[in-house]
Amino acid sequence: MTPDLPDVQACSPDIKINLTRVGVTNVKKLVEVARAGGKRPVVLISDFHMFVDLPSDIKGANMSRNLEAMYEVLDKAVNSTVYDVEDLCSEVAKRLLDRHPYASTAEVGMKSEYMLLRRTPVMKISCQEPAIIFAEAIAYRTPERENGMRIKKIIGAEIAGMTACPCAQELMRERAAEELAKRGVAKEDTESFLDSIPLATHNQRGRGIISIEVEDDFRIPLDRIIEIIERSMSAKTYEILKRPDEARVVETAHQKPMFVEDCVREMAKRVVETFAYLPDDSVIKIKQINEESIHQHNAVAERVASIGDLRKELNESNNE
Repeated sequence: MTPDLPDVQACSPDIKINLTRVGVTNVKKLVEVARAGGKRPVVLISDFHMFVDLPSDIKGANMSRNLEAMYEVLDKAVNSTVYDVEDLCSEVAKRLLDRHPYASTAEVGMKSEYMLLRRTPVMKISCQEPAIIFAEAIAYRTPERENGMRIKKIIGAEIAGMTACPCAQELMRERAAEELAKRGVAKEDTESFLDSIPLATHNQRGRGIISIEVEDDFRIPLDRIIEIIERSMSAKTYEILKRPDEARVVETAHQKPMFVEDCVREMAKRVVETFAYLPDDSVIKIKQINEESIHQHNAVAERVASIGDLRKELNESNNE
């Protein structure tokens, strides 16, 4: 017979102060995400974190309950269809609140590496590009609601791409125009040539990041977020490039030079256009990090706003 053991964590602490977050991080789990159309599911190696708040009269949270809640949800997911990783986080967050009756909030997040399948632009060679996807859910105990809680969820991605500097390209254009003029080329021929052939500039490997926070009953397709980020830089990157592909990628990037600020504004515009169904209080976080090629520093731009504020700014800009 096992003797009754004292529950030290349920004791009153010596210093009675509320704690905002108590939990575990770096919990690695396999997550299988189904795809529409009967396609083979995607298996993700995911890194989870799980937290609850802790009132001042309880010494410690029972960490094992966090892991038990996760295993319950993941075991259930194995036998059912999971399409959205943020919904998985929501389910775990709900279970955490059920298992921690003293807590008023529960937070669950995950981050995974996800492989994007691509074909090169000319030779159509299959290749893979790594991306980072992440999701988070926060459950709030809300007695006035029928189910007793409210869920806020976040879904997002970080995608690599390429940018070309507009400033240096304009300097090279002026230099080329001067050289052509010295050689007797007519001004109209010079302008026609420079408009048809993009000139050299320095490049950056960029990383675009978008996260969208919504209420639990709204769905955000992750592939749309990925597409927005990819289309908001000068060009995509590819693991494999034969010479015709390389020429096309470089030409494409130099035909669409962008500052780091341009990328963020382009992403914001595309988010507003793509997610017209979202309520105005949905929170949008956008960030672009460009790793400079001729400097040792990185260029960074960021915007955090409600989608309602972004809509208002874009409407005012269009009416000017």
